[in-house]
Amino acid sequence: MPELPEVQTTVNILNKKIKGLRISAVWSDYNSSFNKGKGNIKDPKYFSLFRKELLYKTIIGVRRRAKNVLIDVSGGKTILVHMKMTGHLMYGKYQFLKGKWTPMIEGPLNDPYNRFIHLTFTLSNNMRLVLSDTRKFAKVIFFNTAEQNKNEISLLGPEPLDKSFSFRLFKERLLLRPKGRIKNVLMDQSIIAGIGNIYSDEILWESGVHPEARVGNMAEVKLKKIYNNIKLVLRKSLRLGGDSMSDYRNPNGEKGRFQDFHKVYHRKGEKCRLKGCKGIIERKIVGGRSAHFCNCHQRLIA
Repeated sequence: MPELPEVQTTVNILNKKIKGLRISAVWSDYNSSFNKGKGNIKDPKYFSLFRKELLYKTIIGVRRRAKNVLIDVSGGKTILVHMKMTGHLMYGKYQFLKGKWTPMIEGPLNDPYNRFIHLTFTLSNNMRLVLSDTRKFAKVIFFNTAEQNKNEISLLGPEPLDKSFSFRLFKERLLLRPKGRIKNVLMDQSIIAGIGNIYSDEILWESGVHPEARVGNMAEVKLKKIYNNIKLVLRKSLRLGGDSMSDYRNPNGEKGRFQDFHKVYHRKGEKCRLKGCKGIIERKIVGGRSAHFCNCHQRLIA
């Protein structure tokens, strides 16, 4: 699932490409009986309203909140795209052939991972913003921008790369779940926004903390290491354009490069990469999610 660096990379690129353009058409082949009445574009009735409300609106800008892409448009509306497990937004010149959207120019947009297009916005420059979503898990809705704090976004925790995200605030947020395992608490979007499976593993490896360590039992020195490494790991991935070990591609259809620098994620059975450490990377399920960690320098302390 795209996490903070991937979503922010998407936002940064889209702001350069679509800001100021007008939406001239909206198309989707999402149609799920399971989603009828659930308030997202997979419900045909909702999509009809979605298209009506957004047609001919001008894109004011693109921003991020946690793992959500937020596209603000004229008329006081905001489009929310949560890319979920396999979704990513792209921008380019497309044509509709034999029931499928196909890039008109050779290049990264032709990557096989980019062919599962289920939503398109035709823009006033004759280019398209498209959503590729292999497993059709992505969520797309719209709302009144002024009412953002009345919907699900209001339940999200603070942003870890904001200047206001101090160590004191970090500690306060974690201690809302004192009995929680650190891996799961870091991934809880109501505690801290934007961190998921990949980055929680990498942050804890860098910090020498076992994923099952209980928050309330952790020494302050360890909490400070985690706090500092949250910022270091997320910023490193941002510089590298995010992580494309799975489906994620940026709006140009290109891969990020953070997967080339994993220290622990998906390295089960390999020797630990920490200098001088003789440990082996293990994998186990923690609170329903996979966790990768070194069995030596991340030992669980009772």
